[in-house]
Amino acid sequence: MNAQDLCFLPATELARRIRAGEFSALEVTDSFLSRIASLDNQLHSYITVTSELARAQAQEADRRRARGEHGPLLGVPYGLKDMFETAGVLTTAHSRVLRNHVPAHDAHTVTRLKQAGAVLLGKHACHEFAHGGPSFDLPWPPARNPWNTGHYTGSSSTGSGAAVAGGLCSFALGTDTGGSVRTPAWMCGVVGFKPTFGRVGRTGVIPFSSSCDHVGPLTRTVADAALVLRTIGGPDPGDPGSSPRGIEDVRPPTRTDLRGLRLGVLRHHWQEDMRVNPELSAAVDTAIAVLRELGAKVEDVRVRPLHEYYAVRILLTESELFARHQHHLKTQASDYGEHFLGRTLAAALFTSSDYLAAQRERRRMIEEFTPLHERFDAFVMAGSGPAPRMDAHRSIGAKQKWSSPSMGTLCSVTGAPALALPCGLSSAGLPLGLQIAGRHFDDTRVLEIGHAYEQATGWWQRRPPLESGGVSPEVDEGHAEPEVQDDPQVRSQVEAAVRHAGLELTDRQLALLLESATHALPMVRRVRRDLPWEQEPAAVFRADPFGPPP
Repeated sequence: MNAQDLCFLPATELARRIRAGEFSALEVTDSFLSRIASLDNQLHSYITVTSELARAQAQEADRRRARGEHGPLLGVPYGLKDMFETAGVLTTAHSRVLRNHVPAHDAHTVTRLKQAGAVLLGKHACHEFAHGGPSFDLPWPPARNPWNTGHYTGSSSTGSGAAVAGGLCSFALGTDTGGSVRTPAWMCGVVGFKPTFGRVGRTGVIPFSSSCDHVGPLTRTVADAALVLRTIGGPDPGDPGSSPRGIEDVRPPTRTDLRGLRLGVLRHHWQEDMRVNPELSAAVDTAIAVLRELGAKVEDVRVRPLHEYYAVRILLTESELFARHQHHLKTQASDYGEHFLGRTLAAALFTSSDYLAAQRERRRMIEEFTPLHERFDAFVMAGSGPAPRMDAHRSIGAKQKWSSPSMGTLCSVTGAPALALPCGLSSAGLPLGLQIAGRHFDDTRVLEIGHAYEQATGWWQRRPPLESGGVSPEVDEGHAEPEVQDDPQVRSQVEAAVRHAGLELTDRQLALLLESATHALPMVRRVRRDLPWEQEPAAVFRADPFGPPP
């Protein structure tokens, strides 16, 4: 087997071959490091490559194997989104604000992977603080898509999606607040899994939103995702949102048919509420036909419009993110990139009443799924794709941010497990993605359905046409001018919010906020205020916030 083929083996297979002695962990690690050195100048998927650490960990894995240890990920090389703290290793969140941040401790999940003997290759590029967009005004360039380096990789776990798809690591850990594990998986043609909220501890992960942050794997196959979840999942004493449940119920997926399962299709979310790319819509229809052929009973079902879930998600996550960054925004706003500022500053306009209304409405949204869970074993939705061109970063401004919900939104609000799968390629050769979601803590069933689909179609076996010596297309790196509608009432409200938050903004930063305000303020009005007074909010800081085990 040549080095390239080795780098595209699923993690489950790679681990098996290392255990069998077909390869040493050091040989595998050196193959990945060589591929990173050869190709990452095109992808920019890594901020930091930990070559010496990786080789030392690989050598230790070989010693452990020689002593008779056979951990499920022993010697398997992986990468981390640069939101995970790593002891002694630069951890930046892809931001100038943390450009010199070297943590003293590992994140909870990193400790779990160390104990399992996995080998850390490095830290991946992402959107700034898992937000913003593909920015060129930061110390490191944004990651590019290995299927076509003139295109980007989706939302914030950008480098992780690119690295797994390009064979620059066996698997990666990302974070998902509004779809940021799933969207790069869809756009890069790999698997991304957002487990049930609370399944995986977040201690040592640079936070975005305590309400909606999840940790999840990006992998080559569904079986790989299950393996990584079994390794990193379970209680985390340092995370107040962590579930006390163990991870024993998450099993390796084995199903090859779906007889006896009932699947609800939320077709209106991508055909009416959002209207995705026609090629994606056709690919999802084909995928649904495959699920039927595998024996599932499939039925269309309607829930709330996607924009209602999006309004709740934005009020929650943007408020929490702004509160975390308010001090730095007051003292060093110019250290942030424009995409981050354009998205985050508008949360200064949200009130505590807005936030609590969103949490109350969120609870209703979760409760509304109870009767649907009695009718269906899982739900099918479109994913995303094909990936936009890198030049589109100039237009990622207020209008797109505030008016375009992602297909990851629903499960971010409900906290339900959601699996991203490849389901085709566009006419231009770019990946298209499918989403399967389930009941809370029914992660295994979601993975089983995805595994059956994956085995029936084989999309995971496709590789991007990435070759050494390739040159990435040049991109216009400038940012578009903010589109400001100078409404006196909006300007007055914005200026009052800026004063109240203690911000001192430049004229351009104020223009970014004014641009966002035109779209953010109407979103506040989408969240209901006429709920019964006894309607409680969703729990944010309680383990198992979605109720007791079934």
